[in-house]
Amino acid sequence: MAQASDPPVQDGDSAAGLGFAVSAYFLWGFLPLYMKALSHVPAVEIVAHRVIWSVPIAGLVLVVLGRTADIRAALATPSMLAMGCVSAALISINWGIYIWAIAEGQTLEAALGYYINPLFSVAIGAIILRERLTRAQWAAIALAAAAVLVLTLDAGRLPWVAIGLTVSWGLYALCKKSLPIGPNQGFLLEVLILAPLALGYWAFIAQSGDSHFDTDMWMLLGCGVVTAVPLLFYANGAKRLKLTTIAILQYIAPTMIFLVAVFVFGEPFGTARAIAFPMIWAALVMYTVSMLRARR
Repeated sequence: MAQASDPPVQDGDSAAGLGFAVSAYFLWGFLPLYMKALSHVPAVEIVAHRVIWSVPIAGLVLVVLGRTADIRAALATPSMLAMGCVSAALISINWGIYIWAIAEGQTLEAALGYYINPLFSVAIGAIILRERLTRAQWAAIALAAAAVLVLTLDAGRLPWVAIGLTVSWGLYALCKKSLPIGPNQGFLLEVLILAPLALGYWAFIAQSGDSHFDTDMWMLLGCGVVTAVPLLFYANGAKRLKLTTIAILQYIAPTMIFLVAVFVFGEPFGTARAIAFPMIWAALVMYTVSMLRARR
């Protein structure tokens, strides 16, 4: 059967791309509400169910798109499989930290991590990929680092949740950029790699009587939907939008997470956060303006 092609990367923005991307970021913005409802379930168990129930959804998408040959080729290519294992490990770490943070009342710190992430990715580009940065971009990175320092001095410790989310997602994005298959195929490859571990863990806790599946079946089944759908929306939106558009839209999710943390979960904002968050926002404005000028 002839394989349908992925949508081409476009130089301009399309209405469909905007719809996909905005939908993805809004779904990610509301995700803390879903995870808070599962806060009594251990983070590892939730990650396992995110993996297991994402497999049929991601697989169905590839069947519909006619891209199943790509995933078979990836599974048969040792180098691609190795890269998939690295990206799968990073995304599972990211999910675990995020779920734990929501359950432990550290949603604000999770929002901080996703705010810092674009600046961390820029720093990775400069250090690893030898990309040249403008003075404004260096200043934005320095301002973000200063914000982390403010929070560290106030708490007497590094904001490990924010740093963990930033580093794991930034390195994951770098690995995804190096993976020579489409994003839909890459996501299925990752969850297929993780699936044996997830199924093994589920079998272990079921046998020991520690599984929450009997009492929270529908919520845990829904983990596949809330995981796969926004990722697939994002993957298809990114192909139809300019990089600068995606870079600006990515602030939707952490802003919604921030608002949920403060106004729904009632997490304390405090003086240090009242100083650090505006510093991060100013850094992001500097970064975005510099990026837009460079694009023009």
